[in-house]
Amino acid sequence: MSQPSTTPTVQRADAKHRYEILVGGERAGLTAYRDRGEQRVFYHTEVDDAFAGQGLASQLVQEALTDVRESGKRIVPVCPYVAKFLKRHEEFADITDPVTPDVLRWLDTQLG
Repeated sequence: MSQPSTTPTVQRADAKHRYEILVGGERAGLTAYRDRGEQRVFYHTEVDDAFAGQGLASQLVQEALTDVRESGKRIVPVCPYVAKFLKRHEEFADITDPVTPDVLRWLDTQLG
């Protein structure tokens, strides 16, 4: 019987409004979003403590933002981790929109 790959993989889980990073078939972390028209609003990123310190959050966000670019959407970084990542990775600046009070109000209504 083969073991699941321990190479981290990222997948988009549209029904859950998030991207997940899997290690050995187990969810190690996620970055959550809501779509607002042509914008993908990222509001939370986490990596389980058991997987901390392995660079998984960076890989997760890199692949999520690459997917956003490929889908033709734009990024709104409400999540502090995503905002920090974008400061270090200017290759996404052309598809990044600012976080505005309007976006924050909209997100509050979406999250209830």
